[in-house]
Amino acid sequence: MAFSPGLDMTRTGASMKTKESIDPVFTRAALERTGAMYLAGQNPHQPLLSPAVLADLTGFPPILLQAGGNEMILDDSTRLAARAQAAGVDVILDITAGVPHVFQSFAGMLDEADQALDRAAHFLSQQLRHAGG
Repeated sequence: MAFSPGLDMTRTGASMKTKESIDPVFTRAALERTGAMYLAGQNPHQPLLSPAVLADLTGFPPILLQAGGNEMILDDSTRLAARAQAAGVDVILDITAGVPHVFQSFAGMLDEADQALDRAAHFLSQQLRHAGG
């Protein structure tokens, strides 16, 4: 389960451009600056650094991806979901329109956050019930 995950350190998703003017949290410069700190000189073209475009997802457990519709890194989630589905992984892509990066952190203040967390809790309870036998 991941909330607004950064899954492509190559920053090649179309949403990097299409959402740039509406993302209330990030700018391209800010993403590049924090990305450079995270990478610490490593090549971003590695499966563990850019799983949305490079990782082999075969055999992964079920995945829930939640993201806001206004995020520059939205395509990180959409592309990982598509690749996971193609690899036979059960995946839920849960995009909430009109909300920012990690909108779930606004629980108690934003109805969409409360609803998303309820969906995430339901997903986790289903997985735990299934894993328990």
